[in-house]
Amino acid sequence: MIRVLYPQVFMKKFSKLEIELQEEAIQKIDLFKDKKNHNMLKVHKLHGKFSGCFGFSVNYKFRIAFRYVSKNEVLFLDIGDHDICK
Repeated sequence: MIRVLYPQVFMKKFSKLEIELQEEAIQKIDLFKDKKNHNMLKVHKLHGKFSGCFGFSVNYKFRIAFRYVSKNEVLFLDIGDHDICK
């Protein structure tokens, strides 16, 4: 099981999302915590300002960017549309 760290910057941006999108993100985060679901969530390496980090889809428009702190611990960096990497 993966442990997720939620920095204040991430939580501030998350809290500004519509409630429905927050609920969808929470569902995907729960799935993300089990590595077996990473293919389904399309976990992939990111480019641009998040080069060296990873991301996964919340839906067709939104994604979460993160980096590994250790093998079983990640730090969420950002949530937003696909332009967050630009």
